[in-house]
Amino acid sequence: MAAPSIVMDSNHQSNWKLTKTEKKFLRKQVKARHTLLRHEGIETVSYATQILVVANGGLGNSVSRNQLLPVLEKLGQVDVLLMPPNKPYSFVRYKTIEESKKAYVTLNGKEIVDDLGQRIILYLNYVEKAQWKELEPQALPPGLKVVEEIISSEDEKLLLESINWTEDTDNQNFQKSLKHRRVKHFGYEFHYKNNNVDKDKPLPGGLPDICNSILEKWLKEGFIRHKPDQLTVNQYEPGHGIPAHIDTHSAFEDEIISLSLGSEIVMDFKHPDGVTVPIMLPRRSLLIMTGESRYLWTHGITPRKFDTVQASRNHKSGIITGDAEDLTLHKRGIRTSFTFRTVRQTPCTCSYPLVCDSQKKEPPPSFPESDKEASQLEQEYVHRVYEEIAGHFSSTRHTPWPHIVEFLKALPNGSLVADIGCGNGKYLGINKELYMIGCDRSQNLVDICRERQFQAFVCDALAVPVRSGSCDACISIAVIHHFATTERRVAALQELVRLLRPGGKALVYVWAMEQEYNKKKSKYLRENKTSQGKKEEINNDTSVQELFVEQMPDMGNRDSACSVPFSNDFQKRSCNSEKVANSRLPIHTNRTSFHCQDLLVPWHLKGNPGKEKYMEPFGPLGTHGPNAVFHRYYHVFCEGELEAACRTLSNVSILQSYYDQGNWCVILQKV
Repeated sequence: MAAPSIVMDSNHQSNWKLTKTEKKFLRKQVKARHTLLRHEGIETVSYATQILVVANGGLGNSVSRNQLLPVLEKLGQVDVLLMPPNKPYSFVRYKTIEESKKAYVTLNGKEIVDDLGQRIILYLNYVEKAQWKELEPQALPPGLKVVEEIISSEDEKLLLESINWTEDTDNQNFQKSLKHRRVKHFGYEFHYKNNNVDKDKPLPGGLPDICNSILEKWLKEGFIRHKPDQLTVNQYEPGHGIPAHIDTHSAFEDEIISLSLGSEIVMDFKHPDGVTVPIMLPRRSLLIMTGESRYLWTHGITPRKFDTVQASRNHKSGIITGDAEDLTLHKRGIRTSFTFRTVRQTPCTCSYPLVCDSQKKEPPPSFPESDKEASQLEQEYVHRVYEEIAGHFSSTRHTPWPHIVEFLKALPNGSLVADIGCGNGKYLGINKELYMIGCDRSQNLVDICRERQFQAFVCDALAVPVRSGSCDACISIAVIHHFATTERRVAALQELVRLLRPGGKALVYVWAMEQEYNKKKSKYLRENKTSQGKKEEINNDTSVQELFVEQMPDMGNRDSACSVPFSNDFQKRSCNSEKVANSRLPIHTNRTSFHCQDLLVPWHLKGNPGKEKYMEPFGPLGTHGPNAVFHRYYHVFCEGELEAACRTLSNVSILQSYYDQGNWCVILQKV
């Protein structure tokens, strides 16, 4: 049922008397408009345009393109329907404004049934342009291949009939019913308790005869390199999935193949640095994982009843892109997978020791118990790491943070400003009216500053060779969290104050433990690891186009965080941290919230795609591959901890304290 026309004619309040139904609809339409602006940055307008945003009509709430487009086309010629992935709204542009007006009046408040059979109400608003964030296109994980129509429909039927799910067997390990799927094993049982097989206890009967004949054919045709001796058959009902995982290195050889029968599915592959690539696996297709895709990337199936797929290539394999003009929903059916593997008889010697259970790794360093140990930890896991990654680190540090720019531009002309821990010097040239000098512990980063014609030198932030009281201002951006004890962090703050003249100001940024603060997630949690994303937009006189490339914030490549918690006088009780003597520093998981304060954060050094080699995670840093992983020490600050540390300093007042995209920040003044 269409909404009252009085609401449709304008977004403004009317002086006419509204009925109870009209008032209720108006409230919901205004709420939808405010929600779009607050959570998605979509600004609606009160006058008619060719473009409408359709709230509740999106892939994210189970409305498919095939369902929505016919409804929209009844009201006029649709130029384009944009359905961003995972969003509960869509954009439609009509050929004329008159057609847009007609849709606005007719469809606003209209009830439709989504693909789950639930009734939802559409709320339409005019917009000047439609824009959404879309990830850069991804490539297939190295070593991954999908072969479509690998078997005939007749063979598919025979394979499915060969599995008797009601069979009662004497071997209790032969068939398992897991929480979300039914499973059968052949050749060897895969034990989910330890994610491995017992190589000394093969199951009787081997692989089914029909599988053996098909595998022989694939070998002959060159699709696979080795004939497997283990088979796991999984049956998935719609809405079921399997957690992201890597098949245990020590259990199976390199080549792992999986045949999809009965229904297509989208499988997600994820790299340790956070990049996720959704892959469409059509019915009767063979997934082949070798090399990096087998050993390094996790793969899993998200539990859901619909998959987002390409509308024009609904049953084809390949990467699911973010092309909002070509996305729709596909309902899952019952899928049966035949996953073939070869049991490994010798330890794994792959090139990915960081994730390999066969290759022994040195334990991570312990939490420092003294100033000497803290200094050694910083030398190995801060100073040496930044020397190694300086070039790649610098390439990710190009966009200044607005609040820091604001601080620098507000300083009086001619001020002498020191950037302590200046990195590649991206803040040294912000305000040409200032005299800025930079210093950093990394010689390679200082060299980059000098190449850019900035004044910079090498020094330790605890001992800056600059005369006391000579600076009008100082900045310390993402530096103090690299010091490994409370005393050393306070000493770094005291050194900033020493440099300031009376009345001088210092701006300090440190990583925040609270990556979700005040109901807002930092970009560290929101964004994908890809350093660049693009916003797509349509406007009233152009087709779908790329609007601009949005750069990631200054925290670009910080991949991980968890820590051995410990207590100090500056922490709030909400941190629940205790000092754990002789405890190992944990390695954080990429793009997740911090659960503890002291940790090692991986940095994935970028090199040639497909040729990644992992260095020993805690060994010497001398020789490594082009895509090595390094670990940096961090102490992430709890709310109030930075302020409390500053209050221990003499002759200092805190002018301002705030949270900025995953950082706790203070502005100090020397009094």
